[in-house]
Amino acid sequence: MSKPLGKILSEGKTKKVRETENSDVALLEFKDSITVLDGEKMDVLRGKAVINAHISAYFLEILEKKGVPTHYIEFVEPNMMKVKNLEMLPVEIVCRNIAAGHLVKNYPIKEGTLLNPPVVEFYLKDDARHDPMLNEDHFLILGLASRGEVKKIKEITLKTNRILSDALKAKGLTLVDFKIEVGRGTDGKIYVGDEINGDSMRIWEVGTDKILDKDVYRKGGTMEQVLNTYIQLYQKLLGKMPPIRGTKNE
Repeated sequence: MSKPLGKILSEGKTKKVRETENSDVALLEFKDSITVLDGEKMDVLRGKAVINAHISAYFLEILEKKGVPTHYIEFVEPNMMKVKNLEMLPVEIVCRNIAAGHLVKNYPIKEGTLLNPPVVEFYLKDDARHDPMLNEDHFLILGLASRGEVKKIKEITLKTNRILSDALKAKGLTLVDFKIEVGRGTDGKIYVGDEINGDSMRIWEVGTDKILDKDVYRKGGTMEQVLNTYIQLYQKLLGKMPPIRGTKNE
């Protein structure tokens, strides 16, 4: 008989955080929910939890090996990760290499424009206010982080960008942009937390610019098209079919 999971400490739109026997360690459980527009549009995509958990572990393991501090400890089948407990900052950090999404919508920049240097943006996690953009002064006024921490967060973000861009390029993919979240460990240092997968990245196939991320859902694709997109991304990265129903290695 499998060991029962710990109680739920918190739950968001796409993940649950569960307690473990170690107060410094949590279990991050992925859900099959898919959502955009601050949760205004939401569906259940069977198999997404398994796919995103595996892909997040894949990317976080790469970052750890390259010297980026993350909360990742180990993967737990079928759709969980054991992670360090962090004091998460209510901030989303976006790094853009190619103009797309909100950048094109809000600024006079043509979609597909190469951004050199990459653009790093900060957003307050607040659905009611539609995640307003932050600058360094806002961090201080809101008591979110010190100037030194903001500098460190940007350094970590740009290093993460270089590592993920290289990893995806090796798979014939282009990292258009991505979102990460960070938190403070018990040692007071900043760590990359949360997830990194097709929900939090824009990824285009080299040569075709085929979308291999949640944009397919944002743009109104059918649930079958969205699931196939997630499966294709998993295949590109891990070189095999994901272990979900309807696939050969379920």
